[in-house]
Amino acid sequence: MYKWKKMTPEQRAEAIKRRKARGYPWHGPPHRITRGRLYHISATCYEHQPIIGKTFERMAEFEEELLSSVTRHAEQVLAWCVLPNHYHLHVDTPRIREAVGELGQLHGRTSFRWNGEENRRGRKCWHRCADRAIRSERHNWATLNYVLHNPVHHGYVRRWQDWPFSSARKYLKEVGREKALQRWRDYPLLDYGKGWDDPDL
Repeated sequence: MYKWKKMTPEQRAEAIKRRKARGYPWHGPPHRITRGRLYHISATCYEHQPIIGKTFERMAEFEEELLSSVTRHAEQVLAWCVLPNHYHLHVDTPRIREAVGELGQLHGRTSFRWNGEENRRGRKCWHRCADRAIRSERHNWATLNYVLHNPVHHGYVRRWQDWPFSSARKYLKEVGREKALQRWRDYPLLDYGKGWDDPDL
């Protein structure tokens, strides 16, 4: 199982350094609202098992494959987060059905590979992939906040930028801490998670 919670700060810093050295892809934060083309996509491992997060290397590899797959049909990946047992994407795509279909193929490939690695042929790795259209500017920014806050919400890290498998550090670098905090306050998560305090960015 993925051990990020148990890593020392030094181990986390080294892990992030390795990821940067490998040149994992970054995709920019949203610069415009394109109505009718923005979606929140999420998928979870079967029975919420931490199959993605079995190792640090698997999570890094999956993140890269996930972004490569979805960008075949998306104009932009606005935000993403990969956790040990699920992931979230916030994308601008005029071809949502094709994008979800591409992710289904990714699920098939990774299931086959991971089950082979673990000698678990026949195991069900993925539960499903769901997409939801973004309905408004408020919904857009609340969704972005939700995606980036997910590792904090699930207790993996204290700050967004401490989680290596998301677009949080890129987003904060692009917009700055104050703008990110203002968007957090202006576009609260509401049903995504009422009552949370401001993130410790």
